[in-house]
Amino acid sequence: MIRPGDIIKDDEFEEFHDYESLKNYFNVELQDIAEVLDEEDLEKIREFRVEFREKYLTDPTIKKKVDDKKDGFFSKFLQSFESNIDIDPGRLLGLTDGIFGMVMTLLVFSLALPGAQLLTEGDFITFIHSIAHSFGLTIVSFILVSSFWVYHHEFIRIHSLNMPYLWINTLFLAALSFIPFTTSLIGIYSKFFLAEVLFGINIFLTILIFLIMYLYAYNKGFLENHPSKNEKRYVINTLIILMGITVAVNLLDYNFSEDFIYLFLLVPVISTIRDIRFKMK
Repeated sequence: MIRPGDIIKDDEFEEFHDYESLKNYFNVELQDIAEVLDEEDLEKIREFRVEFREKYLTDPTIKKKVDDKKDGFFSKFLQSFESNIDIDPGRLLGLTDGIFGMVMTLLVFSLALPGAQLLTEGDFITFIHSIAHSFGLTIVSFILVSSFWVYHHEFIRIHSLNMPYLWINTLFLAALSFIPFTTSLIGIYSKFFLAEVLFGINIFLTILIFLIMYLYAYNKGFLENHPSKNEKRYVINTLIILMGITVAVNLLDYNFSEDFIYLFLLVPVISTIRDIRFKMK
């Protein structure tokens, strides 16, 4: 039979500074175990839960360790800072959706109309040709932002939050909001390496902060679907692949041809294929 010590050793208890982190770890581990068990083993899970509570949640030695950690000023400050706040997660989701919509709109508005009136069809064709590259970049950025929106709704469904998570989400929105600006830079000054770097850094940071936000929400138990370790690994690997694509595309775009920027259109394709393969397992 599974014993509490098989999952968490006594000397590993130091990793958990409060009851909530221990409980979240316990819930995730139980979910992973339950995925490979049949109906006959459910009773073992119930017995395990009882034994776990008796050993780890009522043990006076362990309780003293938790109490000792709570005595320090820093520990109390950290626990207060990381405690859940009374903000409806739906409001944060509404703000996030609003920022996404505004960023998508600004991408289109970044395409400037001609400064002078076009009098002939030849002038119009010349104008269209002059903005063709900027138009293509706008499509690329629009697809990227749309993909980030899909990831946010697919991976970040939270039922509670705290102050650190709130500010991580705000940093993600800040990085997202700069995409119209860096898209315009690369459209006008694509011959300059710095413009390429700024666009690449913008996309890279957006993905990186999203990854940090996901991992924080996962570790704190904020995700309402309580993803398994396999799903967590799938999300992490997907985001790492996207960061690798960002670095590769910008290097290719600068060193060979500006048309390599369109490789970003592979992002939703790769994500969809990975999602299908994950669900088929």
